[in-house]
Amino acid sequence: MSLEVNIKKKFKGFSLDVSFYHEGRCMGILGASGCGKSMTLKCIAGIEKADEGKIVLDDKVLFDSSLKINQKPQQRKIGYLFQNYALFPNMTVNDNIGVSLRLPQEAKRVCIQEFLERFQLNGLGNRYPSELSGGQQQRVALARLLAYYPDMILLDEPFSALDSSLRDSLQQELLNILEDYKGDVILVSHSRDEIYKFCDRLSIMTSGKQLLNGNTKDIFINPIHMEAARLTGCKNISPIKKIGDNELMALDWDIKLKTSVPIGNQIRYVGIRAHSIQPSLISEEENSMPIYCKGYTESIFENEYMLHNKLSAQKKELWWKVAKQNKGSSAKDRTLPDAITLPKEELMLLV
Repeated sequence: MSLEVNIKKKFKGFSLDVSFYHEGRCMGILGASGCGKSMTLKCIAGIEKADEGKIVLDDKVLFDSSLKINQKPQQRKIGYLFQNYALFPNMTVNDNIGVSLRLPQEAKRVCIQEFLERFQLNGLGNRYPSELSGGQQQRVALARLLAYYPDMILLDEPFSALDSSLRDSLQQELLNILEDYKGDVILVSHSRDEIYKFCDRLSIMTSGKQLLNGNTKDIFINPIHMEAARLTGCKNISPIKKIGDNELMALDWDIKLKTSVPIGNQIRYVGIRAHSIQPSLISEEENSMPIYCKGYTESIFENEYMLHNKLSAQKKELWWKVAKQNKGSSAKDRTLPDAITLPKEELMLLV
């Protein structure tokens, strides 16, 4: 199954201009809040109408402004999971799941029961949404969506309404559910971890436009654009001055760096992920920098240090993430090296 999207839509102070072709399992759309991710989904589903362009799902034209085609949402056969799940509050779980089923009464009852069992909702059929936990509400919404047997599923930040204790288990549940689904899936999120976990293809959006589209893992390894590097979680990005084919000055950190690939004339930034920095084992090591620690934060499993170049007046920090050596260790208890190195194979050259 394939999806072709080429649409434009204008709002006051904002314009959506998106173009991509998707043919695969699960595609993610990653971007900051307000960049147009959810609006893109709503245009695909027919909830919003684009001003111009075309949307084609598996050779079926859903929208074409030039041909004046704009199929209604119910004609598009696309399942849409909203952020707040959009369950009907005055309907029971049974009624919510069965709302789109056009079957004889007994066949409908059997079908609903199958979905209750499949989504671990046994015994909850007569409850109302307000009587359910967030995780149960999500499972009801997914059951209702899949009972419709949609050609495509659109997931609009499906975990944003859940607390962290539920998120991991429900993500795994959804992954298991989607394994049995034969159609395509588009997941919108501002969480790079969700995108990486679910999606084999990735589109990055910024300010209503598509910045990058491709294989998810490839984009995380080489995001190409400075903004894409930020959105995929890179904290360490510096403008550069090119010195040679394989050498640059990182201006924010005041350090000369050797690169493993030639530096194109279009390159404006260098980046390195916080966990890719290494302690410098020998003096004068390639790409090494003497450091002092300006501050730190710690989480359950890792420490994060704010480092500065000891020989420079530059104030821009480098963030270094280090796995904790044991459960009780603290960031302040760790003995830091005198210098760190930025491995040249880990450097990202960015436009």
